[in-house]
Amino acid sequence: MDNNLLILVAIVLIAIVGGLILFNRRRSDHLRERFGSEYERQVQELGSRSKAEADLAEREKRVSKLTIQPLSPADQDRFLDRWTKVQATFVDDPERSVDYADALLAEVMSARGYPVSDFEQRAGDISVDHPNVVQHYRAGHDIALRHSRGEASTDDLRQALIHYRSLFEELVTERAPLPEHSH
Repeated sequence: MDNNLLILVAIVLIAIVGGLILFNRRRSDHLRERFGSEYERQVQELGSRSKAEADLAEREKRVSKLTIQPLSPADQDRFLDRWTKVQATFVDDPERSVDYADALLAEVMSARGYPVSDFEQRAGDISVDHPNVVQHYRAGHDIALRHSRGEASTDDLRQALIHYRSLFEELVTERAPLPEHSH
């Protein structure tokens, strides 16, 4: 093989490797920025940055196929009224209040267009558009699970309700994006 051909092959290989490195870096930066603390949680849970990024990218792809929409003003009012009742129930029945809060969140998610098959699916889907509050949803759910095993106090249940409220408020009060005007 002549030297010019070897140099050309080397340059092409360097360009390909450089392009792959740049692509992966941009993908990592995008996912880290989009998912915030959920990115780090997935890396830790899966034990690998590449596995976590593949999972997060799959979430993005799955959620992009959904028709997620804001609630109508009437639905917002209805859900906000029901949340007030959930909070009022806490005084007399903290356990039931947390159960109601979890069920109400599932209804809100469904009304917005998120599938609500199981908790991990819901949390994963929510993390795509609401990465700053998904950790509250997970924390509230963890407390509810601990309570089902008899391991959570009334104060823990109060914390669960506070965690759930963070996601609830974001899902219910999110407004539709303003239409873009063409000039």
